[in-house]
Amino acid sequence: MKRNITILLAITLLVAVGCKKKEAAVTAGGQKMTIRTQEVHVEDVEQTYEYTAIVEANAVNNIAPLTGGRIDRIYVEVGDRVAKGKVLVQMNENSLKQSKSQLDNLKASFQRIDELYKVGGCSKSDWDAMKTQLDVAQTTYDNLLENTRLISPISGVITQRNYDSGDLFGGLPVVQVQQITPVKMNINISETLFKQVKVGTPVTIKVDAYGEEEFKGKISLIYPTMDGATHTFPVEVQLANGDSRVRPGMYARVTINFGTQKHVVVPDEAIFRQQGSGNRYVYVYKDGKVSFNQVEIGRHLGKSYELLSGNVQDGDLVATTGLARLKDGLEVNVENK
Repeated sequence: MKRNITILLAITLLVAVGCKKKEAAVTAGGQKMTIRTQEVHVEDVEQTYEYTAIVEANAVNNIAPLTGGRIDRIYVEVGDRVAKGKVLVQMNENSLKQSKSQLDNLKASFQRIDELYKVGGCSKSDWDAMKTQLDVAQTTYDNLLENTRLISPISGVITQRNYDSGDLFGGLPVVQVQQITPVKMNINISETLFKQVKVGTPVTIKVDAYGEEEFKGKISLIYPTMDGATHTFPVEVQLANGDSRVRPGMYARVTINFGTQKHVVVPDEAIFRQQGSGNRYVYVYKDGKVSFNQVEIGRHLGKSYELLSGNVQDGDLVATTGLARLKDGLEVNVENK
């Protein structure tokens, strides 16, 4: 029984080998694969790049006193629009009143010693000492005044309020002001485009909250350093946002148009993607054979791709079928409809 099984396995193996030899013989016998090709050309391709970003306020100010104390009154609520210089918070004035009283006394004393000094009734050193005391008292009063009546350094909108009137200041900002006209976005651009990026370059911005509606902005700042790991450099984009529709925290897409460049454009079906890697290839047909050419693809243009590099020239014929079975130097037949 075992002998019969062994014989059966041997016969099966011989049949399989024979079939493979026959298949190889057919291939070796000149049976060529038939493919289709398409002629490619150089075209003017718009060099537009899209970047994602989070919308940020143009400026953020946390309003708080330098020292602790009781908050007498908060004049604003979250969402209020405030102008630059508006008083937002009134802190307790006890220390300010004491400082004002001392300052007034020193001013009166200095006035008396100044009159004596003018007629020779006191020394220059006494005059200097009193003037120094007055200057120190004035500085102290100015600092207390600034930290008692808290004003907004920018025009913007109140985005935080962490206390109520009568609370003791405990370290958190009393209120926060954000300037949202304009807003800004930070993007990272490839160093290959460094020479083309200029301050003032117009950009188009789309915000997910408004679908496909476009907003017009511009490049407002170019950072002077590159990221050595990513080979990119930071760029700040500004949007005037006069109607305040775009808000900090929104997800945005920034598109920059760097003009046009002449590049070979090939159809989608001509791009062969090698499994296990990000490499892309194109088979170029010439004199009955195909050659295997690695390429770098750029923008997707409808049903075609822009080629940024690779040995594909204007007018070349590229294979559009059977890419997975082609090999470099393989002889093929061409049948185009």
